[in-house]
Amino acid sequence: MKIRCPACGATMSLDVLIAHDDARALIVGLTVLSDDLAKSALRYLTLFRPASRDLSFDRVAKLLNQLLPDIQTEQIERNRHTYPAPRVAWIWAFGRCIEARDAGKLTPPLTTHGFLYETLTFWKPDYTPVSSTSVPQSALMPAPSSKLRHGVAALAGWAQQGGQDE
Repeated sequence: MKIRCPACGATMSLDVLIAHDDARALIVGLTVLSDDLAKSALRYLTLFRPASRDLSFDRVAKLLNQLLPDIQTEQIERNRHTYPAPRVAWIWAFGRCIEARDAGKLTPPLTTHGFLYETLTFWKPDYTPVSSTSVPQSALMPAPSSKLRHGVAALAGWAQQGGQDE
């Protein structure tokens, strides 16, 4: 059975896609996520694509599998502290990463999930709507500027560049 990618228009056999070990691993990884979370995760994973080439199924599956244990336990550890990270927090954080890229504050390709995890440390339960599982629009808006947030953003940018002085 031939399928067409809705994003790029490429055609591929579904049989080949399922038979490909790395593609199958990616599909299996996505099946444990809710629809909104899977969509957000895939948008976030595009931040790892180098400008000169495409991401391989293997790379995307590895990146997703690095996140899955923390998504499933609904908490993260960062700097020896444990933070709550329910599914709505992940959707919120993925969105914030995309917004940071669009605002020029995050330059792809990413090499680690450090920026995402640092963003998750700022998530608060009040960003979660009471009657819905989607993230409220106000939670996706940039947080008020502060010296602390500016310092964290600068540190995250430095870490993304490999910690090298310019």
